Amino acid sequence: MGIKHNSDPDENPLQAAEYVEKPESQLKAMWETLRQNKAAVVGLFIIGCLALIALTVWLSELLGKQILPYDPNYSDMSKSFVWPNATHWFGTDQLGRDLFSRILDGTKISLFVGVAAVAISLTVGVLLGAIAGYRGGRTDAVIMRLMDMMLAIPSILLAIAFMAALGKGLDKAIIAIGLVSIPEYARIVRGSILSVKENDYVQAAKIIGNRPSRIIYKHILPNVISVIVVRATLGISTAVLDTAALGFLGLGVQPPFAEWGDMLGRARGFIFTAPYTLIFPGIAITVTVLAFNLLGDGLRDALDPKSRVK
Repeated sequence: MGIKHNSDPDENPLQAAEYVEKPESQLKAMWETLRQNKAAVVGLFIIGCLALIALTVWLSELLGKQILPYDPNYSDMSKSFVWPNATHWFGTDQLGRDLFSRILDGTKISLFVGVAAVAISLTVGVLLGAIAGYRGGRTDAVIMRLMDMMLAIPSILLAIAFMAALGKGLDKAIIAIGLVSIPEYARIVRGSILSVKENDYVQAAKIIGNRPSRIIYKHILPNVISVIVVRATLGISTAVLDTAALGFLGLGVQPPFAEWGDMLGRARGFIFTAPYTLIFPGIAITVTVLAFNLLGDGLRDALDPKSRVK
């Protein structure tokens, strides 16, 4: 008689281990929740397309090759105010420049300013918020009163003030927009740290002698990173909108560079004679801001364990 193998997982611990379902990874759970959010997927797709356009245009300029239908900065007065047609899909502006090429070229500027400005505000805001929340006391009071003073002034007015002090230009716009958003990140990080710094694992890290900087960046910030990521995504849309507002006022990116807000500002005098010169840049700004807002809302749900798809 042959030996009968035990196939009951309850009697064979090694075999029973095969029946234990492995826990789903956090990253996969977040992706599944994000994927179920159709609006967030649409936003992610639009952002991907915009990033691809911006990267392609930037690389073509770096390599000295023209991939756009027309040179975005070349003017031909004999073709000024040509309405949209098969040759010029979005028409031409008052200087005879192709609007479709200029809007595609402006993508790289708007995205670059948005990402760079958020990087500045995120870095400084997280640092100040972490110090204020962890140290508390007088340090917290001084930092947060400074943040309250900045929040008391509308962001666009504060950005205009910074631009008046720094001067016009792309680099100045990045700095100005980055500075006005610092208080938002500082307050978010401070509030998050205040809610977790008294937890047992933080107290244990103090007892074993970890430095405050290590406790903040190794034990506290990883637990509030989800809030920061969501705010940074939404912050890019705000930065793109602020860039367009400064450009509209003539304080942002200067000619001959193509920037959507600057295009709107220079075309506002032709709203009745050539309305398409305002419509297409306006649509570009609206679609970009909407895409980042949709993705930010989706990330908020995906990073919240209570909202994840089971």
